[in-house]
Amino acid sequence: MKNYIKYIGILALGMVACEPDFENPVDANDAYTSGDADFSNFVAIGNSITSGYADNALYITAQEASYPNILANQFAKAGGGDFTQPLMADNYGGLLLNGNQIEGFDTRLVLAFDAEGNAMPKNLDATPTTEVTNVLTGPFNNMGVPGMKSFHLFAEGYGNAAGVEAGQANPYFARFASSPNATILEDAIAQNPTFFSLWIGKNDILSFATSGGAGVVQTATESPANYGSNDITNPMVFAGVYSQVVDDLIAAGAEEGVVNAVPDVTVAPFFTRVPYAPLSPADPDFGPMIPALNESFAGLNQIISAVRGTQEFDAEGNKIAETEYTIEFNPAGASPLVIIDEALTDISMQIKGALMQAGYPEALAEQYGVQFGQARQATADDRVLLTSAGAIAEVNMAAVQAWMLAGLPQEQAGQLAVTGITFPMKDELVLTEDEVNMLNTARMAFNTSIQGIAQQKGLAYVDVNEIIQQMATGGIPYDGGLVTAEFVTGGAFSLDGIHLTPRGSAILANRMIDAINAKYGATVPKVNVGNYGTITVSNDVAQ
Repeated sequence: MKNYIKYIGILALGMVACEPDFENPVDANDAYTSGDADFSNFVAIGNSITSGYADNALYITAQEASYPNILANQFAKAGGGDFTQPLMADNYGGLLLNGNQIEGFDTRLVLAFDAEGNAMPKNLDATPTTEVTNVLTGPFNNMGVPGMKSFHLFAEGYGNAAGVEAGQANPYFARFASSPNATILEDAIAQNPTFFSLWIGKNDILSFATSGGAGVVQTATESPANYGSNDITNPMVFAGVYSQVVDDLIAAGAEEGVVNAVPDVTVAPFFTRVPYAPLSPADPDFGPMIPALNESFAGLNQIISAVRGTQEFDAEGNKIAETEYTIEFNPAGASPLVIIDEALTDISMQIKGALMQAGYPEALAEQYGVQFGQARQATADDRVLLTSAGAIAEVNMAAVQAWMLAGLPQEQAGQLAVTGITFPMKDELVLTEDEVNMLNTARMAFNTSIQGIAQQKGLAYVDVNEIIQQMATGGIPYDGGLVTAEFVTGGAFSLDGIHLTPRGSAILANRMIDAINAKYGATVPKVNVGNYGTITVSNDVAQ
């Protein structure tokens, strides 16, 4: 069952830049106006996508295709000034700290081929050359910082290189902070911007999502200094931060700007590429196993049905759903993965007790309880993470050892340790329906604050969620084709499945230009989306 989930095996449309011919080029007219806006000193504030981060890294060509840089190039046709960015040292990605590569900051992903001709992302085989301690001299108009959450805008020391190794500072900001204790917002305001873009909030939910819901939904309204890295920011804290950021920018002279809503991150390929039901009876490794699997789960299913039933109730005792918690594989169609759902009541002790009554040794009964006490099959409302692809149908050796310690011979232990089939997928590989609802509840609260503040302050507002949803449900057409959210081939998302390609950034920039023109009576021209590339194959990378 190895390589059960495979990436697209061919290089398909949308992978390289194209330059379609237009009868009436967008830039044919050079008489553009700024309307009521002043683009002479544009500053962009945000996190990873604002910086140009793509393919799980930051590198020069992606920075040059960031949506703020695209905007600045178009603003220049309507009175805009220079736009500077803290460019990386190479096109490889990755970071060095005192000459050593920082763990977790790897080179960019590129599309490569395995021995069977399957195309799949891999880290570029190169050595990073960007040294964090080589601090760049600013100021920089692009204040996008990968990994930044909303409240980090006010964090002193967030750009102190001395704190990077201990996880107390952000290495990307440390490269270009004006001083070790400067805050991101201070450095942005010090430039006396006349126009700003602001896109924050996505990272306040994203790490919760990509970790499979490993954090908590914060409810405390005091300082977020003690938040866990995967926690969801309290919406009240976010609202306070957002309001203060906008007020400070306006007070500094940037009375006009454009703000972006927080999209539903779970429609990105990182959360949709791996289906919840990928187990096919036509697969020669899995199909013949189905009768034996269903027979082996029959006794356990009796216990699960007896303990859980099929009805779900709320805290007041009202029935809210009919749910089948038993595990059964379909001999005639696709079957869902078996997963752990930590929101389920743990019935491990009930499973253990029932099996011991049936004559199972205590150690073996206990292991069944441990493994299946919070297990169920996935549903269409769960999101199986892209990081799970290499684990599905693999034998989990830790589970093998646990079953052998419980008394099973190695062969039987291995049969009960097949990830996603007989061994439930770990929680960090799946974002369950409950966890999706948690982050979307916070996201919608964030957007209520963003839209309300935009209306109050007279700012242009862009519903990025509408754009992402359109990419995911049919695609966005342009003169050279169609951009969709399909992984690898769709053209919107880079190889990390979360961040935009240059083409995706161009679409976003055009929507922002539409909002700016409508709000301020400007006539900023849009860009030709087809002139921007998508993903990169390994042999196309140069320093």
